[in-house]
Amino acid sequence: MSLASVRASAIERRPPPWDTSSMPPAPPALFHRYVRDEAHYADVLMRAREVKHTLWIGTADLKDAFVLRGRTARPFLGEIAELLQRGVAVRLIHAKEPGPRFRADFDRYPVLVQGLERVLCPRVHFKLLIFDLREAYIGSANLTGAGMGMKSDGRRNFEAGVWTNDPELVAAAVAQFDGVWIGAHCGACGRTAYCGDTIK
Repeated sequence: MSLASVRASAIERRPPPWDTSSMPPAPPALFHRYVRDEAHYADVLMRAREVKHTLWIGTADLKDAFVLRGRTARPFLGEIAELLQRGVAVRLIHAKEPGPRFRADFDRYPVLVQGLERVLCPRVHFKLLIFDLREAYIGSANLTGAGMGMKSDGRRNFEAGVWTNDPELVAAAVAQFDGVWIGAHCGACGRTAYCGDTIK
């Protein structure tokens, strides 16, 4: 085989410059999305269905929030139960004890009792949803029907927030959530007498 034919054979085996099959996937494009009012339901709460590994929820108030599954409305707790059954780790921090309807719906999904990791912290006022530690919602909306759930315009709060995958913002949200989760502020809190779930 001549040198020329060897060189030609090597050129034929070389992938064309536009062939990206052997290249690592490109990182996702950065986005910062302003979320207002009813978009909290469609863009934020429904995003929870798509998580693969982790869902972290931080909310001050906690009430029944309903979502549409097919043509039927059901509690968002049903979505969390399905995530747990798929092996997703779900953590919930809230500041108030939930209402009776929330508790009744909680009892409908036995997997929540052992699977849902939960902490009550009366100091929490942040509203965070962190998806797979890669995207975060940071805003004003509680996990309630009027804040994020399936409500008509006349019964919905005026809410605003940012949904982003910016690594710096997501890391900051993760760090704040995790600090509360592990009890980093409990020593200086001053409200442990009102905390039913003292973090140890």
